[in-house]
Amino acid sequence: METRAKRAKATETATKPRKDASKKPKAKAKRRKPSSSAKDDHRDKPKKPPTGFFYFLEDFRKTFQQENPNVKSMRDIGKACGEKWKTMSFEEKVAYYDIATEKRAEFEKALATYIKRKESGEFSEGSDDYE
Repeated sequence: METRAKRAKATETATKPRKDASKKPKAKAKRRKPSSSAKDDHRDKPKKPPTGFFYFLEDFRKTFQQENPNVKSMRDIGKACGEKWKTMSFEEKVAYYDIATEKRAEFEKALATYIKRKESGEFSEGSDDYE
């Protein structure tokens, strides 16, 4: 016959969480930091130029702030700019696309020279040009 004490012990062990030795704590994923030589390589790499929309945004922000000096939120300015850009015709956007195309051509030339310099070994680890 089973006594109350035995039943209580059985339910206690059944309800207690067991520590399972086979389970290992999960390791957190670590982010790799770029090596110092990778940082040096990218220091002189030319940045991509902005698109035509960002050149429009630059002009629009100036005029919008002059017309609406009480609006300080970049969010509101960005929304108004996006709406204006969507309603503009292609002919109106062409001026900004042309600026972006010119800047893109300059970027491609600069990138080509950067790649040539990188391949020729001009960016070596031991160079003290930047310190």
